[in-house]
Amino acid sequence: QVQLVESGGGLVQAGGSLRLSCAASGRTFSTYAMGWFRQAPGKEREFVAAISWNGARTAYADSVKGRFTISRDNAKNTMYLQMNSLKPEDTAAYYCAANVGLSYSGYSDHNYAYWGQGTQVTVSS
Repeated sequence: QVQLVESGGGLVQAGGSLRLSCAASGRTFSTYAMGWFRQAPGKEREFVAAISWNGARTAYADSVKGRFTISRDNAKNTMYLQMNSLKPEDTAAYYCAANVGLSYSGYSDHNYAYWGQGTQVTVSS
């Protein structure tokens, strides 16, 4: 069983920055494929970013490319999402996700077996 706990959300003005963290349980975190997703009220959950087990491969949604950076520290069992130049349309609950047995899970939420409880990000205009 893998447990994921997000933190770092909050209220920020447009143009500001936040860094989300996702702390994972388990002694084999370095083998997990990881990703970030978000869901705004009344909308479907959408892909934000993904990272391979060793950080060598990353992918981003077009809407965040150039503004968000996904990274991981396997020694700390933690994944990050650095969010810069935030826009009101980035407002959503952000969820981290993990899969075991795949080096990289990509953009489909069907490829992730474990999910955190979410952290709220609100960007004011």
